[in-house]
Amino acid sequence: MIKVVRGNPTPEELAAALAVVRARAAAAAATPPSGAPLPPEQWSDPGRIARQGSLRPGPRSWARTYWPA
Repeated sequence: MIKVVRGNPTPEELAAALAVVRARAAAAAATPPSGAPLPPEQWSDPGRIARQGSLRPGPRSWARTYWPA
């Protein structure tokens, strides 16, 4: 259930917010559990690292920012 606690959104704004929530829920349901192995075609997917959260800076953090072509 979605509840508006502030403001007065238009029906279009509510529809856009609901579309984002549903898309994120569908994407979360489509990803395999974290313990399941990934298929080989997804091993080099840069988006996989972005979903895990931000990298923490460290002594070799510069090396983790490079993506070979």
